[in-house]
Amino acid sequence: MPTKRCMENLFFIALAAVTCISCKSTELVYINVLKPAPVTIPAYVKSPGVVNRTTITPQHKAVDAVDKIFSLEGVQLDREGAQSSVSGLTDELLKNNRFSDVKALGELDLTTNAPGLFSAPLSWETVDKICQEHHVDALFSLELFDTDSKISYAAVPVSLKTPLGNVPGIEHQASMLTTVKTGWRIYDPASRNILDEFPVARDITFSGRGINPAVAAGALINRKEAVKEVSVQAGQSYAMRIIPYQTRVIRDYYVKGTDNFRTARRKAQTGNWDGAAELWKKETTNPNSTVAGRACYNMAIICEINGELDLAIKWSQKAYEQYNNRLALNYIRLLKNRQVGNELLKQQQAE
Repeated sequence: MPTKRCMENLFFIALAAVTCISCKSTELVYINVLKPAPVTIPAYVKSPGVVNRTTITPQHKAVDAVDKIFSLEGVQLDREGAQSSVSGLTDELLKNNRFSDVKALGELDLTTNAPGLFSAPLSWETVDKICQEHHVDALFSLELFDTDSKISYAAVPVSLKTPLGNVPGIEHQASMLTTVKTGWRIYDPASRNILDEFPVARDITFSGRGINPAVAAGALINRKEAVKEVSVQAGQSYAMRIIPYQTRVIRDYYVKGTDNFRTARRKAQTGNWDGAAELWKKETTNPNSTVAGRACYNMAIICEINGELDLAIKWSQKAYEQYNNRLALNYIRLLKNRQVGNELLKQQQAE
Protein backbone atom coordinates (compact mmCIF):
# COMPACT_ATOMS: atom_id res chain seq x y z
CA MET A 1 0.00 0.00 0.00
CA PRO A 2 1.51 3.39 -1.00
CA THR A 3 2.81 5.53 1.86
CA LYS A 4 1.58 9.08 2.46
CA ARG A 5 4.91 10.49 1.20
CA CYS A 6 4.69 8.36 -1.96
CA MET A 7 1.14 9.61 -2.60
CA GLU A 8 2.31 13.21 -2.17
CA ASN A 9 5.13 12.66 -4.70
CA LEU A 10 2.70 11.20 -7.23
CA PHE A 11 0.38 14.18 -6.74
CA PHE A 12 3.16 16.71 -7.39
CA ILE A 13 4.36 14.77 -10.48
CA ALA A 14 0.83 14.75 -11.90
CA LEU A 15 0.39 18.44 -11.06
CA ALA A 16 3.68 19.28 -12.81
CA ALA A 17 2.61 17.35 -15.92
CA VAL A 18 -0.72 19.16 -16.08
CA THR A 19 1.01 22.49 -15.54
CA CYS A 20 3.47 21.81 -18.41
CA ILE A 21 0.63 20.92 -20.75
CA SER A 22 -1.44 23.94 -19.77
CA CYS A 23 1.62 26.22 -20.09
CA LYS A 24 2.56 25.06 -23.57
CA SER A 25 2.77 28.19 -25.65
CA THR A 26 2.53 26.61 -29.12
CA GLU A 27 0.30 24.28 -31.11
CA LEU A 28 0.90 22.41 -34.34
CA VAL A 29 -0.41 23.19 -37.80
CA TYR A 30 -0.11 20.85 -40.79
CA ILE A 31 0.65 22.41 -44.18
CA ASN A 32 0.38 20.64 -47.55
CA VAL A 33 3.57 21.17 -49.53
CA LEU A 34 4.44 20.22 -53.12
CA LYS A 35 7.93 18.69 -53.12
CA PRO A 36 10.16 18.37 -56.19
CA ALA A 37 10.61 14.91 -57.67
CA PRO A 38 13.78 13.03 -56.62
CA VAL A 39 14.87 12.99 -60.29
CA THR A 40 14.83 16.00 -62.62
CA ILE A 41 14.34 15.24 -66.31
CA PRO A 42 15.54 18.10 -68.57
CA ALA A 43 12.78 19.99 -70.37
CA TYR A 44 14.14 18.98 -73.79
CA VAL A 45 13.43 15.29 -73.09
CA LYS A 46 10.04 14.72 -74.73
CA SER A 47 10.21 11.18 -76.10
CA PRO A 48 12.19 8.70 -73.96
CA GLY A 49 12.73 5.03 -74.73
CA VAL A 50 12.56 2.14 -72.25
CA VAL A 51 15.00 -0.77 -72.66
CA ASN A 52 15.51 -4.08 -70.89
CA ARG A 53 19.17 -4.80 -70.23
CA THR A 54 18.84 -7.83 -67.95
CA THR A 55 19.71 -10.69 -70.32
CA ILE A 56 22.74 -12.52 -68.96
CA THR A 57 25.85 -12.71 -71.18
CA PRO A 58 26.65 -16.30 -72.29
CA GLN A 59 29.86 -16.55 -70.24
CA HIS A 60 27.91 -15.74 -67.06
CA LYS A 61 24.88 -17.95 -67.68
CA ALA A 62 26.39 -20.92 -65.83
CA VAL A 63 26.82 -18.83 -62.70
CA ASP A 64 23.29 -17.51 -63.08
CA ALA A 65 21.87 -21.02 -63.55
CA VAL A 66 23.53 -22.22 -60.33
CA ASP A 67 22.13 -19.20 -58.51
CA LYS A 68 18.63 -20.04 -59.71
CA ILE A 69 18.89 -23.63 -58.50
CA PHE A 70 19.87 -22.54 -55.02
CA SER A 71 17.34 -19.72 -54.85
CA LEU A 72 14.45 -21.90 -56.10
CA GLU A 73 13.78 -19.71 -59.15
CA GLY A 74 11.98 -20.92 -62.28
CA VAL A 75 13.80 -20.84 -65.61
CA GLN A 76 11.58 -18.11 -67.08
CA LEU A 77 10.71 -16.28 -63.89
CA ASP A 78 13.37 -13.56 -64.14
CA ARG A 79 12.84 -13.07 -67.87
CA GLU A 80 9.06 -12.66 -67.59
CA GLY A 81 9.38 -10.60 -64.44
CA ALA A 82 11.79 -8.19 -66.15
CA GLN A 83 9.41 -7.81 -69.09
CA SER A 84 6.56 -7.07 -66.68
CA SER A 85 8.63 -4.46 -64.88
CA VAL A 86 9.49 -2.69 -68.15
CA SER A 87 5.81 -2.74 -69.13
CA GLY A 88 4.84 -1.26 -65.75
CA LEU A 89 7.31 1.61 -66.15
CA THR A 90 6.34 2.28 -69.79
CA ASP A 91 2.62 2.36 -69.05
CA GLU A 92 3.09 4.69 -66.10
CA LEU A 93 5.32 7.07 -68.07
CA LEU A 94 2.70 7.19 -70.84
CA LYS A 95 0.22 8.53 -68.28
CA ASN A 96 2.54 11.42 -67.50
CA ASN A 97 1.73 14.56 -69.50
CA ARG A 98 5.41 15.42 -69.19
CA PHE A 99 6.20 13.34 -72.33
CA SER A 100 4.77 13.44 -75.83
CA ASP A 101 5.59 9.77 -76.39
CA VAL A 102 7.26 6.83 -74.63
CA LYS A 103 8.65 3.93 -76.67
CA ALA A 104 9.12 0.40 -75.32
CA LEU A 105 12.27 -0.79 -77.13
CA GLY A 106 12.62 -4.28 -75.62
CA GLU A 107 16.03 -5.90 -75.15
CA LEU A 108 17.88 -4.71 -78.32
CA ASP A 109 20.58 -7.35 -77.73
CA LEU A 110 21.66 -5.53 -74.59
CA THR A 111 23.15 -7.77 -71.90
CA THR A 112 24.48 -7.68 -68.36
CA ASN A 113 27.55 -9.48 -67.05
CA ALA A 114 26.63 -9.09 -63.36
CA PRO A 115 23.58 -11.23 -62.47
CA GLY A 116 21.78 -9.70 -59.49
CA LEU A 117 23.96 -6.56 -59.53
CA PHE A 118 24.32 -3.32 -61.46
CA SER A 119 26.57 -3.74 -64.50
CA ALA A 120 28.85 -0.95 -65.64
CA PRO A 121 26.82 1.77 -67.39
CA LEU A 122 26.20 1.56 -71.12
CA SER A 123 28.75 3.42 -73.22
CA TRP A 124 27.61 6.77 -74.57
CA GLU A 125 28.28 5.46 -78.08
CA THR A 126 25.71 2.70 -77.45
CA VAL A 127 23.24 5.15 -75.94
CA ASP A 128 23.66 7.55 -78.89
CA LYS A 129 23.13 4.76 -81.40
CA ILE A 130 19.91 3.53 -79.72
CA CYS A 131 18.51 7.04 -79.41
CA GLN A 132 19.26 7.92 -83.02
CA GLU A 133 17.92 4.67 -84.49
CA HIS A 134 14.69 4.78 -82.48
CA HIS A 135 14.19 8.56 -82.45
CA VAL A 136 14.20 8.93 -78.67
CA ASP A 137 16.01 11.56 -76.63
CA ALA A 138 16.69 9.66 -73.38
CA LEU A 139 16.80 6.06 -72.16
CA PHE A 140 15.14 4.51 -69.12
CA SER A 141 17.03 1.24 -68.72
CA LEU A 142 16.18 -1.74 -66.52
CA GLU A 143 19.68 -2.93 -65.67
CA LEU A 144 19.06 -5.28 -62.78
CA PHE A 145 16.34 -7.85 -62.26
CA ASP A 146 16.65 -10.73 -59.84
CA THR A 147 14.33 -12.88 -57.75
CA ASP A 148 15.69 -14.54 -54.65
CA SER A 149 13.62 -16.99 -52.62
CA LYS A 150 14.04 -18.57 -49.20
CA ILE A 151 11.84 -21.45 -48.12
CA SER A 152 11.22 -22.76 -44.60
CA TYR A 153 9.32 -25.75 -43.22
CA ALA A 154 7.53 -26.43 -39.96
CA ALA A 155 5.81 -29.54 -38.66
CA VAL A 156 2.75 -28.73 -36.52
CA PRO A 157 0.78 -31.25 -34.42
CA VAL A 158 -2.87 -31.43 -35.57
CA SER A 159 -5.94 -33.54 -35.03
CA LEU A 160 -6.82 -35.58 -38.15
CA LYS A 161 -10.36 -36.79 -38.84
CA THR A 162 -10.57 -40.50 -39.76
CA PRO A 163 -13.42 -43.05 -39.98
CA LEU A 164 -12.28 -44.21 -36.58
CA GLY A 165 -12.42 -40.73 -35.09
CA ASN A 166 -9.88 -38.00 -34.55
CA VAL A 167 -6.28 -39.13 -34.28
CA PRO A 168 -3.15 -37.06 -33.65
CA GLY A 169 -1.05 -36.26 -36.69
CA ILE A 170 1.48 -33.88 -38.18
CA GLU A 171 0.75 -31.13 -40.73
CA HIS A 172 3.66 -29.82 -42.77
CA GLN A 173 3.70 -26.09 -43.44
CA ALA A 174 5.93 -24.41 -45.99
CA SER A 175 6.51 -20.70 -46.39
CA MET A 176 8.53 -18.86 -49.00
CA LEU A 177 9.84 -15.30 -49.01
CA THR A 178 10.58 -14.07 -52.53
CA THR A 179 12.45 -10.80 -52.98
CA VAL A 180 12.06 -9.09 -56.36
CA LYS A 181 15.00 -6.76 -57.01
CA THR A 182 15.05 -4.23 -59.84
CA GLY A 183 17.60 -1.57 -60.72
CA TRP A 184 17.17 1.36 -63.10
CA ARG A 185 19.29 3.95 -64.84
CA ILE A 186 18.25 7.00 -66.86
CA TYR A 187 20.67 8.07 -69.60
CA ASP A 188 20.63 11.60 -71.03
CA PRO A 189 22.80 11.56 -74.17
CA ALA A 190 22.56 15.33 -74.74
CA SER A 191 24.23 16.19 -71.42
CA ARG A 192 26.20 12.93 -71.14
CA ASN A 193 24.70 12.45 -67.68
CA ILE A 194 23.24 9.44 -65.93
CA LEU A 195 20.27 11.21 -64.36
CA ASP A 196 19.46 8.44 -61.92
CA GLU A 197 20.64 5.05 -60.71
CA PHE A 198 18.19 3.48 -58.32
CA PRO A 199 17.42 -0.02 -56.95
CA VAL A 200 13.89 -1.09 -55.91
CA ALA A 201 13.21 -4.23 -53.85
CA ARG A 202 9.84 -5.75 -52.96
CA ASP A 203 9.00 -8.85 -50.93
CA ILE A 204 6.25 -11.43 -51.47
CA THR A 205 5.40 -14.19 -49.02
CA PHE A 206 3.78 -17.47 -50.06
CA SER A 207 2.58 -20.31 -47.84
CA GLY A 208 1.32 -23.85 -48.27
CA ARG A 209 0.43 -26.85 -46.13
CA GLY A 210 -0.03 -30.59 -46.57
CA ILE A 211 0.39 -34.05 -45.11
CA ASN A 212 4.06 -34.16 -46.13
CA PRO A 213 6.76 -31.65 -47.15
CA ALA A 214 6.28 -32.36 -50.88
CA VAL A 215 2.56 -31.54 -50.78
CA ALA A 216 3.21 -28.43 -48.71
CA ALA A 217 5.86 -27.19 -51.14
CA GLY A 218 3.63 -28.00 -54.10
CA ALA A 219 1.25 -25.27 -52.97
CA LEU A 220 4.04 -22.74 -53.56
CA ILE A 221 4.57 -23.51 -57.24
CA ASN A 222 1.99 -21.14 -58.70
CA ARG A 223 3.80 -17.95 -57.77
CA LYS A 224 4.79 -16.70 -61.23
CA GLU A 225 1.78 -14.44 -61.67
CA ALA A 226 2.32 -12.89 -58.25
CA VAL A 227 5.97 -12.20 -59.09
CA LYS A 228 4.97 -10.64 -62.41
CA GLU A 229 2.40 -8.43 -60.69
CA VAL A 230 4.96 -7.22 -58.15
CA SER A 231 7.38 -6.59 -61.03
CA VAL A 232 4.77 -4.39 -62.74
CA GLN A 233 4.35 -2.47 -59.47
CA ALA A 234 8.13 -2.00 -59.21
CA GLY A 235 8.14 -0.37 -62.66
CA GLN A 236 5.19 1.83 -61.77
CA SER A 237 6.86 2.83 -58.50
CA TYR A 238 10.05 3.84 -60.29
CA ALA A 239 8.08 6.11 -62.64
CA MET A 240 7.02 8.10 -59.56
CA ARG A 241 10.61 9.28 -59.06
CA ILE A 242 10.23 11.88 -61.81
CA ILE A 243 6.89 13.25 -60.54
CA PRO A 244 6.59 16.02 -57.88
CA TYR A 245 4.62 14.84 -54.86
CA GLN A 246 2.43 16.28 -52.11
CA THR A 247 3.46 15.87 -48.50
CA ARG A 248 2.44 17.34 -45.14
CA VAL A 249 4.85 19.34 -43.01
CA ILE A 250 4.41 20.32 -39.37
CA ARG A 251 4.86 23.82 -38.03
CA ASP A 252 4.57 25.28 -34.51
CA TYR A 253 2.65 28.50 -34.01
CA TYR A 254 2.16 30.53 -30.85
CA VAL A 255 -1.20 30.47 -29.07
CA LYS A 256 -0.34 32.38 -25.88
CA GLY A 257 0.87 35.87 -25.11
CA THR A 258 -2.16 38.18 -25.01
CA ASP A 259 -5.93 38.02 -25.37
CA ASN A 260 -5.47 38.49 -29.12
CA PHE A 261 -3.38 35.29 -29.25
CA ARG A 262 -6.09 33.36 -27.44
CA THR A 263 -8.77 34.67 -29.79
CA ALA A 264 -6.56 34.03 -32.82
CA ARG A 265 -6.08 30.46 -31.61
CA ARG A 266 -9.84 29.85 -31.75
CA LYS A 267 -10.03 31.40 -35.21
CA ALA A 268 -7.18 29.17 -36.42
CA GLN A 269 -8.88 26.09 -34.98
CA THR A 270 -11.94 26.83 -37.13
CA GLY A 271 -9.81 27.38 -40.23
CA ASN A 272 -10.12 31.18 -40.18
CA TRP A 273 -6.41 31.82 -40.62
CA ASP A 274 -6.89 35.25 -42.18
CA GLY A 275 -8.86 36.32 -39.12
CA ALA A 276 -6.11 34.98 -36.87
CA ALA A 277 -3.49 36.84 -38.93
CA GLU A 278 -5.29 40.16 -38.39
CA LEU A 279 -4.96 39.74 -34.63
CA TRP A 280 -1.34 38.57 -34.80
CA LYS A 281 -0.39 41.57 -36.95
CA LYS A 282 -1.73 43.91 -34.26
CA GLU A 283 0.66 42.34 -31.77
CA THR A 284 3.78 42.76 -33.95
CA THR A 285 4.16 46.26 -32.46
CA ASN A 286 3.52 45.18 -28.87
CA PRO A 287 6.00 46.86 -26.48
CA ASN A 288 6.68 43.48 -24.92
CA SER A 289 9.49 41.99 -27.06
CA THR A 290 8.47 38.39 -26.37
CA VAL A 291 4.91 39.04 -27.54
CA ALA A 292 6.07 41.00 -30.61
CA GLY A 293 8.53 38.23 -31.55
CA ARG A 294 5.82 35.58 -31.30
CA ALA A 295 3.48 37.69 -33.42
CA CYS A 296 6.14 38.20 -36.13
CA TYR A 297 6.84 34.47 -36.14
CA ASN A 298 3.12 33.67 -36.50
CA MET A 299 2.91 36.12 -39.42
CA ALA A 300 5.64 34.09 -41.10
CA ILE A 301 3.53 30.96 -40.60
CA ILE A 302 0.45 32.49 -42.22
CA CYS A 303 2.57 33.71 -45.13
CA GLU A 304 3.86 30.17 -45.72
CA ILE A 305 0.30 28.83 -45.56
CA ASN A 306 -0.61 31.36 -48.27
CA GLY A 307 2.42 30.40 -50.39
CA GLU A 308 4.26 33.71 -49.83
CA LEU A 309 7.70 32.34 -48.94
CA ASP A 310 9.64 35.58 -49.47
CA LEU A 311 7.37 37.41 -47.06
CA ALA A 312 7.48 34.50 -44.62
CA ILE A 313 11.29 34.76 -44.53
CA LYS A 314 11.12 38.51 -43.87
CA TRP A 315 8.74 38.04 -40.93
CA SER A 316 10.79 35.20 -39.43
CA GLN A 317 14.00 37.23 -39.84
CA LYS A 318 12.38 40.10 -37.97
CA ALA A 319 11.24 37.71 -35.23
CA TYR A 320 14.80 36.44 -34.74
CA GLU A 321 16.91 39.52 -35.47
CA GLN A 322 14.85 42.07 -33.52
CA TYR A 323 13.21 39.90 -30.84
CA ASN A 324 15.47 36.82 -30.54
CA ASN A 325 12.51 34.46 -31.02
CA ARG A 326 13.66 30.89 -30.28
CA LEU A 327 11.77 29.19 -33.13
CA ALA A 328 12.46 31.70 -35.89
CA LEU A 329 16.09 30.85 -36.73
CA ASN A 330 15.41 27.21 -37.59
CA TYR A 331 12.24 28.25 -39.41
CA ILE A 332 14.28 30.56 -41.68
CA ARG A 333 16.37 27.54 -42.75
CA LEU A 334 13.25 25.51 -43.49
CA LEU A 335 11.78 28.33 -45.59
CA LYS A 336 14.99 28.81 -47.57
CA ASN A 337 15.11 25.08 -48.28
CA ARG A 338 11.56 25.32 -49.56
CA GLN A 339 12.60 28.17 -51.85
CA VAL A 340 15.34 26.00 -53.35
CA GLY A 341 12.82 23.20 -53.80
CA ASN A 342 10.40 25.56 -55.54
CA GLU A 343 13.08 26.59 -58.03
CA LEU A 344 13.65 22.92 -58.82
CA LEU A 345 9.89 22.45 -59.17
CA LYS A 346 9.79 25.19 -61.79
CA GLN A 347 12.42 23.30 -63.81
CA GLN A 348 10.56 20.01 -63.48
CA GLN A 349 7.23 21.52 -64.48
CA ALA A 350 8.60 23.50 -67.44
CA GLU A 351 7.04 22.46 -70.73
